[in-house]
Amino acid sequence: MLQTFFQALLEVLKWNALSFMLIGIVVGFWVGLLPGIGGATTLALMLPFVYRMAPVQAFAFLLGMHSVVATTGEITSILFGIPGEATTVATILDGHAMAKKGQAGRALGASLTSSLIGAIVGAAALALAIPVVRPLVLTFGSPEFFMLSIVGIAFIASLSGRGPRGMIRGFLAGCLGLLLAAVGQDPQMGIQRYTLSSLYLWNGLNLVPVLVGFFAIPEIIDLAVRGTAIAADAPMGRLSQVREGVFDALRHIWLTIRCSLIGTYIGIIPGVGGGVAQWIAYAHAVQSAKTPAERDGFGKGDVRGVLGPGAAVNSKEGGALIPTIAFGVPGSTAMAILLGGFFVVGLVPGPDMLTKHLDVTMSMVWTIVLANIITVVVSVVFLNRLARLTNIRGGLLIPFLALLTFLGAYTSSNSLNDIVVTLIFGWFGYLMVRYRWPRAPLVLGLVLGDVAERYLWISVARYGSAWLTRPIVVILILLIVGVIGSSIRQQRMLPKVPGVARAT
Repeated sequence: MLQTFFQALLEVLKWNALSFMLIGIVVGFWVGLLPGIGGATTLALMLPFVYRMAPVQAFAFLLGMHSVVATTGEITSILFGIPGEATTVATILDGHAMAKKGQAGRALGASLTSSLIGAIVGAAALALAIPVVRPLVLTFGSPEFFMLSIVGIAFIASLSGRGPRGMIRGFLAGCLGLLLAAVGQDPQMGIQRYTLSSLYLWNGLNLVPVLVGFFAIPEIIDLAVRGTAIAADAPMGRLSQVREGVFDALRHIWLTIRCSLIGTYIGIIPGVGGGVAQWIAYAHAVQSAKTPAERDGFGKGDVRGVLGPGAAVNSKEGGALIPTIAFGVPGSTAMAILLGGFFVVGLVPGPDMLTKHLDVTMSMVWTIVLANIITVVVSVVFLNRLARLTNIRGGLLIPFLALLTFLGAYTSSNSLNDIVVTLIFGWFGYLMVRYRWPRAPLVLGLVLGDVAERYLWISVARYGSAWLTRPIVVILILLIVGVIGSSIRQQRMLPKVPGVARAT
């Protein structure tokens, strides 16, 4: 295990993998700084480019990009009060308040340092979880893996909206994703299903154009409708206090580590994600205040209100990778898209990722750590210039994003039908956003549909109906029921917690 761990470091440091990771970091920089684009959207856009890459190179590129988005998103949130990412909203409360006081440098230094600590804690959790998770995964059979697929959809669907109506929409979206995954030839009988007599659909829907259209086109439309600059003009505070912010993170190191552990734990739970992690970490930071006077200072420029969310949002990436790699159950929307990357490079999440392809899994740990170290160092050096990038007008980005969208969709299989699929799902994704239907359950259903169907057929063929009585299957069924019940209870309390309803 230890030998594989250090061997994976050498694989990541090879020129080809390191080059792709650096390219991904550059892309992640831009995505985090520019509000409204989103890490999940960009992950879908970059997916077509990993077709001819080796697994280590592919994940160095994808994770190198995705793992730094939240880090640079903090910069926009602090300087302009505009969240660079949906997962950096909590940082605005105290970070932008500090910027208004002329302490932008201190807030940015604290945010970048806590982000680095959080990323290291999350990566360490991923590495340490492998010896524990591996024997557990090896005891799972086809019935358990099928139920895990359903658990993942249930987790995301149950947290997709407020109240029973939002939950019903989430489950309907997940079922629609499973239905779309059934397009193509029946793997058992070889008959066509929902192909509309089209040869293109015989092999099912191509995952890349679906994801690209589903996430990228709605964002492009929204950017065009707004017709304004990406970031509004805002006064920038002094950026010479970065060192003081670094010392703040070290001064409150135990708070930072605790919030990192909170983010890791929440990341492990499929479907919860950074939107919830940031607010729970912020609430914990407020609870760390020893006096009522200190507690009243939160929201007005307390540096602990920056440290908590920054650490949690970055650490949850390592946590979210644990169920994604070990069980094929994505911990978030971005992990659901990353799951598509596994299939693109020819890997299947599950026992093989903890045995035969353990070096690839360990390379992900090193990619998260190295990408965040590089990002923090570059951010500190070029902080002043990076802040000016957020003034780029949205109109300048639309042609580039549109070109990247259709180019990525077409190159997935060099077929014009992919462009048609991209446009159809782009239109459908825009309607879902406009009418507040959750997209994450649909994506997860589409990604996991083939896997769930395969394990279901194997379970029925091998065990008949007896597979429903297996102990772990029963536990997972009870877990689904518990998740739904707990979600209903928690959603009734959401209006009492500012920002949580919007974050989820």
